[in-house]
Amino acid sequence: MKIISIINQKGGVGKTTTVINLASALSQQGKKILVIDLDPQGNATTGLGLSNTEQSDQTIYGILNGTMSITKVIKKTKFENLDVITSNVDLSGLEVETAGDNDRAFILKSKLTAYLNDSRALYDYILIDCPPSLSLLTVMALVSSNSLLVPLQTEFFALEGLTQLMKTIDRIKVNLNPNLNIQGILLTMYDRRNKLSSQVEEEARNYFKEKVYQTVIPRNVRLSEAPSHGVPVLVYDKNCPGSKSYYSFTDEFINQENNLGSAA
Repeated sequence: MKIISIINQKGGVGKTTTVINLASALSQQGKKILVIDLDPQGNATTGLGLSNTEQSDQTIYGILNGTMSITKVIKKTKFENLDVITSNVDLSGLEVETAGDNDRAFILKSKLTAYLNDSRALYDYILIDCPPSLSLLTVMALVSSNSLLVPLQTEFFALEGLTQLMKTIDRIKVNLNPNLNIQGILLTMYDRRNKLSSQVEEEARNYFKEKVYQTVIPRNVRLSEAPSHGVPVLVYDKNCPGSKSYYSFTDEFINQENNLGSAA
């Protein structure tokens, strides 16, 4: 069982789209997946067809403020093998509410550890959709995770933001989670007609080498339409370029996991 955070402190880079579609593709291959929506905007929640206006104790907020256990708030989606812990706007108050708690960075980790120790619920992967900021919630996710996946949009300021993220990751590794590693970097919003996309790709591959997945996710209208229907694009239109790319990325992800497994 592996916990992976999907993270980039910039908004609008395809984080939630990646969480939903990776979860969907893995679940279609028979893997059991739990998505944790850790973003107060609740986009992963609505993107998987659930409501982000539920009572707050039935969400991740209820777990983090101590009123609920994980088992009580896991919800089934309409997709087989794919469950979710939903989020809503109340989560944005958590940082202020936990200001006096010295161990607050470890709240999510301790809840997940207790759940995994107590439960017979077997998930292959827990995917955490992080908020678009380097906030307490993001730190909680990084402390809880085995690895992280960074969607990187192929645009001008992308690599600049990535440097800042790397510094944060290094600090977390030193102080809070020495085992954290970067699973990979996924290039998103790729436009083949745009020279800038290929320049950013080249720079990312030169700097991060084999950490950058071979698959790139194109700009695609169907990708942006799917969430409004409450389904992953793989269900909405499985033959569009966006779906084909996410299937290809998932194959690459699984091969990477198998190689890591055989190396261990």
